[in-house]
Amino acid sequence: MVPDESAHTTSLPVELASISFGPAVGAWAIGWIVGSVVIAPLLVAVMGAELGDDLTIPQLLVVAIGAWTVFVVGLVITSRKFGTRDIVADLAARFRPIDLIGVPVGVLTQLALVPLLYLPLRALWPDTFSSEQLEQRAQDLADRATGFSAVLLVLIVVVGAPVVEELVYRGLLQRSMASVVKSGPALILTAIWFSLIHLSPVEYPGLFLAGLVFGAGVVVTNRIGLSIVTHAAFNAAGIIVVLSNR
Repeated sequence: MVPDESAHTTSLPVELASISFGPAVGAWAIGWIVGSVVIAPLLVAVMGAELGDDLTIPQLLVVAIGAWTVFVVGLVITSRKFGTRDIVADLAARFRPIDLIGVPVGVLTQLALVPLLYLPLRALWPDTFSSEQLEQRAQDLADRATGFSAVLLVLIVVVGAPVVEELVYRGLLQRSMASVVKSGPALILTAIWFSLIHLSPVEYPGLFLAGLVFGAGVVVTNRIGLSIVTHAAFNAAGIIVVLSNR
């Protein structure tokens, strides 16, 4: 992501994303399959572990870097073959200082909006959406993060994941989808997509809401700087809470 020095230049509408929806979906599918089905299990096996094991934080970082690398390489290839060959422009990967407003937005979403969303769900299905169920995955990670591992966990959750996921889901998929169904439906559909790929049903409502917030930043600014900052702040607030509750 590079600074957006053209503060006075009118951005292209999000509907005019240079990579069309078909190649974007293809890039995502190949990246997800190769990263999750091929690379991740291979790296786990090389490290002497098995899928389903509770990997250490350093092992999780290795697996994450492998999967992220596949996606990033895929984005570069997609930009060269189906875009303008300028990946910054193709993914709207620009940042302006105003995008730092995403810090309070992300924290507010994590600590206020998501809990409010779960209040009626918990009232209707108290066992399914209990606090213990919602926090289990994050708490499991936090319990494995001691000493330097805690630093690595922050790098995974607050740096790597927000950057790569926003490049893929908002920079590539949402913007290309908007060329087919316009910005509003693309925002909603990408938020659904984003929540489902995390494969944690109890977290789907919160992830969907977070996806709407992240994607709204792209709709408003037509760049992913704001969505990356918001996503990073959202994750940071969550990990701080679980680490402080150990």
